[in-house]
Amino acid sequence: MLSPIAWRTPPRHYGPWERVVSLLTEGLVQKGVDVTLFATAGSITRAKLHAVCPMGYEENKDLNPKVWECLHISEVFENAHRFDLIHNHFDFVPLTYSRLISIPMLTTIHGFSSPKILPVYRKYDATSYYVAISNADRAEELTYVATVYHGIDIENFTLNMTPDDYLLFYGRIHPDKGTKEAIDIAKKANKRLIIAGIIQDHEYYEKQVLPYIRPPHVEYIGSVGPERRNQVLGNAMALLHPINFNEPFGLSVVEAMACGTPVIAFNKGSMPEIISPGVNGFLEKDVDSALEAVKRLGEIDRRRCRKTVEERFTQEIMVNNYINVYRTVLNTEADRVKLSQVRFQKRASA
Repeated sequence: MLSPIAWRTPPRHYGPWERVVSLLTEGLVQKGVDVTLFATAGSITRAKLHAVCPMGYEENKDLNPKVWECLHISEVFENAHRFDLIHNHFDFVPLTYSRLISIPMLTTIHGFSSPKILPVYRKYDATSYYVAISNADRAEELTYVATVYHGIDIENFTLNMTPDDYLLFYGRIHPDKGTKEAIDIAKKANKRLIIAGIIQDHEYYEKQVLPYIRPPHVEYIGSVGPERRNQVLGNAMALLHPINFNEPFGLSVVEAMACGTPVIAFNKGSMPEIISPGVNGFLEKDVDSALEAVKRLGEIDRRRCRKTVEERFTQEIMVNNYINVYRTVLNTEADRVKLSQVRFQKRASA
């Protein structure tokens, strides 16, 4: 299992890819699968931990990301002979090693940072295996073995039927995530807004967010780790997710629903695959329509939000789906080997 090394696995606070890798790894171990996790030193796992990077490079700015990424990725492939399958969660770079080994590699594509990285995926499309994290995030020119939605450890999220009277923005502070739009929605709705998340775009924060921080009306509480996440999400009357990009999945959306908190999101990317309007939230087109959705929050039964996660987005469901994918990949590889042997025998006897 190849995890990113921006943060520890699992992350102390922010780190969605590392969080998914951790949940998948621990779920596989629970089912008796022999897993070696390649992650940062200090990562917490019941699998076998293999680490060369001392800590996440986002946690220690003295670490050169490119240097440690190269050391980390090469370590996996130099040990590839020990495994039946490599599951890559490290984006496109490991694909460039994949034809140097004889075992198959599965890559979960956690979204495309830019169309400019697609040539790498196209080059290895015929010899590697891809999983999408939503149907909306599939690239038409690529071949996928499956779509597997992220799952969460639902037992660590509590259904709260009596929330406080505040709206929540929970995610990285960046124009893509729509922090300023969340402020506008809350202001127009005359509702208190709590903002939680890392500041990823500091210029955006300084110009579009900080001037509007006026506790208790608009409050920024920083990045929220697992120990506080349940409280912040569960006490919100709704999660605001006014995204300005095609969201590949949206862990925060599912985590909020697990607490019974409905989600008001802009209708982009994977949101229609997660949100059923009037059932667990609302899909809107802009700030004004989102304002109308705030007025309709009383129509949502918070128990139905929780049920969405129980039925579709748990760790158990994700793990089982990936086990099915692993079987498909290994069976396909076995068939390829048999076909290759038959062709060799025919040539040898000709």
